[in-house]
Amino acid sequence: MVEKRALGDSGIEVAPLALGGNVFGWTADEAASFAILDAFVDAGGTMIDTADVYSAWVPGNQGGESETVIGHWLRRDPAKREKIVIATKVGFFEGLAPEKIAAACDASLRRLGVDVIDLYYHHKDDEQVPLADSLGAMDELVKAGKIRAIGLSQYSPERLDEAMRTAASQNLSRPCALQTWYNLVEREKLEGALRDVALEHGLGIIPFYGLANGFLTGKYRSREDLDKSPRGLRNIEYLEGRGVRVLDAMDAISRETGAALATIALAWTIAQPGIVAALASATSLAQLQEQLAASSFMLTPGQLAQLDEASSDAVAA
Repeated sequence: MVEKRALGDSGIEVAPLALGGNVFGWTADEAASFAILDAFVDAGGTMIDTADVYSAWVPGNQGGESETVIGHWLRRDPAKREKIVIATKVGFFEGLAPEKIAAACDASLRRLGVDVIDLYYHHKDDEQVPLADSLGAMDELVKAGKIRAIGLSQYSPERLDEAMRTAASQNLSRPCALQTWYNLVEREKLEGALRDVALEHGLGIIPFYGLANGFLTGKYRSREDLDKSPRGLRNIEYLEGRGVRVLDAMDAISRETGAALATIALAWTIAQPGIVAALASATSLAQLQEQLAASSFMLTPGQLAQLDEASSDAVAA
């Protein structure tokens, strides 16, 4: 039985590994995406995370491809809908004006083929739109029964605090989740003021980039390895200092336990304060199995300390 964790005060509970949908309709075609989605749900996975912008960066795509794949998968087996929590996002390119949010939500609902989105995020902050307006638009969607809960993604500590206080003062539906960048080699992305604000307001934290572009799987150990994938060159900064130390510590734990490095990295994330679920995407069933194992893999206090020490200079002073 997979553990479930409360998503803030939303009443929604999710398993501690969320499946990223950014690869669906991009590096995972529809058949591969269906196989990954089936295996994820069959293993007790619950949250599927996507966005209306996935995957507009691919030549010939316009966005909405990931949601469309998920919608096709659900139509093939509608019973799966009751087993999953669907999270999607709005506003990455077009901002958070209320009319944009309303139209985008309707478009996402159509592509997904569902009546309600379980968790709907501001994909990133939009300082050009008053928070009372952008949060008010989300509140209207809750009242209309189109979304169950609200999330905020890529907010600064100051703006996150302002958003939560605005929701309270305006009597709007409270956001329940924060999505942000966080992993063993980039702890400063969350730890400190941002996590403090999230915890103060009772937000469930769902970090992305949990495997640091694949670096924390052990795939990239030298400059020569960086050519292994289109994302490889993004890892050059990890190869010096803490990145190598973190891999050494993970290798040692892997030898002790037999766990894959991806499992260890995600298990560390899942064990951190405030984390409801770690978010990871997979393009193969083998990758997915390593990630799913993190849901039940328990690092010992000594192993957690080992990883904390190896990654310690990733934390801002």
